[in-house]
Amino acid sequence: MSSQVAEEVLPQNAPAKEAAAPLVFLYEHPEWFKPVFAELERRGVPFGKAFIPDHFYDIGGNDPKFKVLFNRMSPSANSRDHGSGIFHTLAYLEHLESLGLRVLNGSKAFRYEISKAAQHSLLRSLGLKFLPSRVIHNASQAVAAAEGLRYPIIVKANIGGSGKGIVRFNSKEELQSAVDNDQIDLGYDSIALVQEFVPARGGYITRVETLNGKYLYAIHVHLTGETFDLCPADICQIKEVETFDNACVLEAGKSGLKVEGYTPPPEVIQNVERIMQAAGIDVGGIEYIVDDRDGEIYYYDVNALSNFVADAPRVIGFNPFENLADFLEEEIRRAI
Repeated sequence: MSSQVAEEVLPQNAPAKEAAAPLVFLYEHPEWFKPVFAELERRGVPFGKAFIPDHFYDIGGNDPKFKVLFNRMSPSANSRDHGSGIFHTLAYLEHLESLGLRVLNGSKAFRYEISKAAQHSLLRSLGLKFLPSRVIHNASQAVAAAEGLRYPIIVKANIGGSGKGIVRFNSKEELQSAVDNDQIDLGYDSIALVQEFVPARGGYITRVETLNGKYLYAIHVHLTGETFDLCPADICQIKEVETFDNACVLEAGKSGLKVEGYTPPPEVIQNVERIMQAAGIDVGGIEYIVDDRDGEIYYYDVNALSNFVADAPRVIGFNPFENLADFLEEEIRRAI
């Protein structure tokens, strides 16, 4: 593989048209983005693929030939043994931005993607309600950090995805026992959030997807039991859902989740767009919950990585990958 910046993102045997493609996807999961790849191929739009586990770059090499890079790196990569690519991605995005390239979901967006603590600070700065949270960097701090919060509480890794590593504790005694028995996992960067567990009014959470910082669609994700492994963007209540080891895509029958299209109130749409624009997220999703105890809306997850809902035409009435392809083609035209 060449050490040139223009080619290290592509296989050595990449076709000539791909090597000169104006658009490159920087990604980590081999399955999640097949729909958008297929849509671009259907339109005859050339693009390259940069697979993070194999990726490196030359700081002093030639400038890239591509004009637009679309960052699709997942914060849950560590669950697939690709965690080393998380901070590599951040460095690479900053490098490309220093060269003046157009980077979609760039370094600012990715910094929010990989820090739930930063997400909550952003929500506070915008005057939006967020889950009562304390940030810790050592498991021994968990019990003290939970003082003043209403039990049950959850401990959630700062870097994560798909609900991985979230654990609920119903009492101070349960939490203390987990600390004493070294059962608290702080995650990849050894930072975690101690939060109140919020009961969802109606038994669902809401995910709002955005494109180019603007509202695209929303879905209700109905919950069964007390699962935290939500990943609503890839779940649909259909008979068969393909599953991958440690991946975000779940089997709907096992998860007990169903998804339906929904249009949020105008104020929520406005707030979601404010969040995305403040975070510098070009394509992403926001999740929120209505607290059954007080009816308040709490925003709790800011995502710069969005895998659109499965069976979208049935669930929301259109194919969002077509909208995404339109957006990418326009970004290419502007960059060339």
